[in-house]
Amino acid sequence: MLAGSVDAVNIADSPMANMKMSPIALCHLIQENINLETIFHLTCRDRNIIGLQSELLGAAALGVQNLLILTGDDPKNGDHHNVKGVFELDSVGLVKIAATLNRGYDYMNNPLNEAANFFIGVAVNPAAKDLDKEIEKFEKKIKAGACFAQTQPVYDLDKISKFLERTRQFNIPILIGLLPIKSSKMARYLDEKVPGISISKEIQDRIKLKGREAGIEIAREMLIELKKIADGVHIMPIGDSNLVLEVVDGII
Repeated sequence: MLAGSVDAVNIADSPMANMKMSPIALCHLIQENINLETIFHLTCRDRNIIGLQSELLGAAALGVQNLLILTGDDPKNGDHHNVKGVFELDSVGLVKIAATLNRGYDYMNNPLNEAANFFIGVAVNPAAKDLDKEIEKFEKKIKAGACFAQTQPVYDLDKISKFLERTRQFNIPILIGLLPIKSSKMARYLDEKVPGISISKEIQDRIKLKGREAGIEIAREMLIELKKIADGVHIMPIGDSNLVLEVVDGII
């Protein structure tokens, strides 16, 4: 249903620390059955260095080559709250491992039979409170081997423009996060509870008045403007793939 309207689909790694099917297996199934590019997420939360390398080599063997590296959500906030997170590496360390596999070696510098060919992505937040620190960490990820980035959802075009200007020097594609707001309750939650996301009073008032319809309108307005300044956009429909089609209809 989405093929032809989007270039790729993100497959999360047990998001919010809620147990889900392996993103690598699901990516393989999508690519084989739908012929749609996928980006599998890999977090530092659930595996040690051996396990992370094993997952990456398995992905390479299945032809799943686009990945987004993340630290991962704390298990205590998910559906297995008594489970301990591993976090043996941070996201920079995991980028280094993926880049090392691309060079044909494992973490211990042992040669592989064949080098991997990962297109390595990382996360970044243009609306971070300490933008200098955020950009400094972003630069470390790029030096470690990152090839592209996806941002957190942002609802302020001015902040996005300033961020893109400051990061232009890195010369890698940056896909801006677009999360359509479905309700006034969702808008308040994002603004009050989710670090790094701010929803203006103007947007909240529009959502309060027209709900999901306003959320789609706002997302479409942002998409039109982002096409002028950004390398691309990744839309987060939160379980409603039809929402993507409503946002992109007639624009892409």
